[in-house]
Amino acid sequence: MAGWDLPSPWAAITFTAFILGVGWRVLRKGVEALIRLRFSSINLLMLIATVAAFYLGQYAEAAVVIVLYTLGERLEDIGIRQSRSALDALVRKNPTVARVKGLDVEQPIETIAVGTILIVKPGESIPLDGVIEAGATSVDEAAITGEPLPKDKHVGESVFAGTLNKEGVIEVRTSKLHRDTTLSKIVRITFEAQQSKARTQKFIEQFSRVYTPSVLVIATLVVAVPVLFFNGSFDVWLLQGITLLVIACPCALVISTPVAIYAAIGNASRRGVLIKGGRYVELLAKIEAVALDKTRTITRGEPEISDVIPLGATTREELLACSAGAEVFSEHPLALAIVDLARRESVNPHSVQRVKSVIGKGLTAQCLVCEHKDILIGKVGYIRELMPMTGEAAAHVERLQKQGQTAVVVSFGSGVAGIFGVADAIKPESAQTVTELHRLGIAAVMLTGDNTENAAVIASAVGIRTVHGDLLPEDKAVRLQEMMAVHRDNVAMVGDGVNDAPALAIASVGIAMGAAGSDTAIETAPVALMNDKLILVPFLIRLGRRTLTTIRVNTALAIMVKVVFVALAVLGLGNLALAIAADVGVTLLVIVTSLRIMVFMPDVGEVGHARS
Repeated sequence: MAGWDLPSPWAAITFTAFILGVGWRVLRKGVEALIRLRFSSINLLMLIATVAAFYLGQYAEAAVVIVLYTLGERLEDIGIRQSRSALDALVRKNPTVARVKGLDVEQPIETIAVGTILIVKPGESIPLDGVIEAGATSVDEAAITGEPLPKDKHVGESVFAGTLNKEGVIEVRTSKLHRDTTLSKIVRITFEAQQSKARTQKFIEQFSRVYTPSVLVIATLVVAVPVLFFNGSFDVWLLQGITLLVIACPCALVISTPVAIYAAIGNASRRGVLIKGGRYVELLAKIEAVALDKTRTITRGEPEISDVIPLGATTREELLACSAGAEVFSEHPLALAIVDLARRESVNPHSVQRVKSVIGKGLTAQCLVCEHKDILIGKVGYIRELMPMTGEAAAHVERLQKQGQTAVVVSFGSGVAGIFGVADAIKPESAQTVTELHRLGIAAVMLTGDNTENAAVIASAVGIRTVHGDLLPEDKAVRLQEMMAVHRDNVAMVGDGVNDAPALAIASVGIAMGAAGSDTAIETAPVALMNDKLILVPFLIRLGRRTLTTIRVNTALAIMVKVVFVALAVLGLGNLALAIAADVGVTLLVIVTSLRIMVFMPDVGEVGHARS
C-alpha cells in the first residue's frame, strides 16, 4: 500500500513469516478440510486463495488475505463474547463457598445439604436459596429479577442464591441444593437457550454448507472458461478466481444471526427476563395477539380493601377494630386484608372470644371491648340468612359488585354495621402495558377463570376490549387455539405458569409471570418474567422486532457486498486486497450493529427503571 517492494527472495520470506505467524491455525484447518474433502469449510477457501496468491508471486496480497481473514474471525469471537457478557455476569454472581453456622471454615456450596444454617454478612452474596431464620436486611435481587432497588427481608422470608446482602448479618436455612437454586437454573437454561439456534441461523448454516462448495465450482469456472475457451491468461484469471473465493467467504452472513440473538437474550436477562432459545426471539417479533390471564398477571392476586363503609352510628375505627379483632384468627385472604388495613391505619384490633368460623360463609365472635357483644362477618348471602338487609346496605353491596369487588358485610347483632369492599388490586403497569400493545398493533384479550362480570370490570379499567371469563384451564386452551387460527399462529399467552400451563404450551410463545423462585415458571415456560413486570411484554416484542430487523439488514448487506465483488471478479475487474477489506468491513459492521441490541431499550414506562 505504501509502494515499497521487497527484493526477492526477501519478499517471500517476510510475507511467509507474516502468514504463518498470524494465520497458521487457518491454514492448518484448511489442510485438514482438504484431507477430509470437506469442501464446505471456509478455511479451505482461504488455503486455496493463499497458495494461489503465492503461485502468482502476490506475496503481499496473500498476507493481506490471511491477516484480514484472521482479524475477521477475531472480531467474530469478540462479538460472540460481548453478546454473552450478560450470561457471564450471571455465572460470576454464583457463589462458590458458604459460611456454615458453628464452623470456622467456609464450605464449598456443592457439599451443603438442605436445612443447613448459613451465616451471611453485609456485602456478601447469598450462597444458596433459603429462608431467613434470624436477622433482617435489604437484599439486592438484580441478579434474579433485574430490579435495581433492594428489597427489605425479615425472618421467614425467602432469599435466593447470587443475590447480595446489603445491610445486616442474617442466618439463612437452606431450602435447595446448589444445582437446584433459582440462579443455577437460570444460568443452565440461558446457556441452553444460546445453544438453541434460531430458525434464521439454522437456515443460513444449511445454506452455507451448499453455498461454499458452489463458490469453489464457480471460481474454478471463472479460471477455466476464459483460459480454455477464450485463450485468456491463466495468471490473470487465477487472480480473479482467488478474489471470488475471498469475497465469497460467508463470514458476515454466518455471524449476522447468532450475535444478534445472543445480544437479545443477554439484554432480556439483564432485565429479569429468561428467554429459552433464539427461535422465541424471532417468534416474539411476529406476535399479532396477546392473551392475558387476570389474577397474578393483570392484578396482584392479593385481596385489598378498597372501600370501608360504616353504616348507622358505627365509626370507621370501630368497624375496623372489631372486624380485625375477629379476623385475626382466620387465615382466609379476605380476613388477612382486613387485618392488614387495620395495622396500616394503626387501629388496634379489639379482644374477642368464642370465634367460630362457618366454612365458605363467614365467622362469628364476641367483642370484649365494645358495648355490643356479637360480631358477624361474612358474605352477603350469609348475613341475609341471619337478618334482613336495609335498602342503604343493599345499594352499597350492589354498587361494589358492579365494580367487580367482593362485598364483606359486618353486623353487630342487629342490622348491618358496615361493609368492606374487597378488590384484587390491578398492577400499576397493567393499563400502560395494554396501551403499548395497542400501539404495536397487537390485540389484547383477557382469558380468566374469574366470573365474566368481574373480569369485564378489570378489563375495562386497563383497556382490554375482549374478555372471556368463567374458563377452566382446558377452556383457556380452547380459546387460545381459536386465537391461533385467527392470527396465523402468532399468539403469545401471559399467565402465572401454574393453572395456565395448557394455554402457555399451546401458544407460539408462552410468557410466565416468574415470581422469582417459581420453579414451574422457570422450567415450563419458553419466556419467564422473573420480576413479574407486565410492562416487559411489549418491550420483549419490540426487542424481537429490532432483532429480526437487524438480522435481515445484516444479511442483505452481506449478500449485496458479495454480489458486487463476485460480479467484478467474473468480469475480470476484481481486486484481491479490496475484496478482503470489504468482507472484513462488512463483518465488523454486522457485529457492531448486532451488539447495539444489547443496549436496546425503548423509552417506555417502568422498563426504564431497569435500564443499565
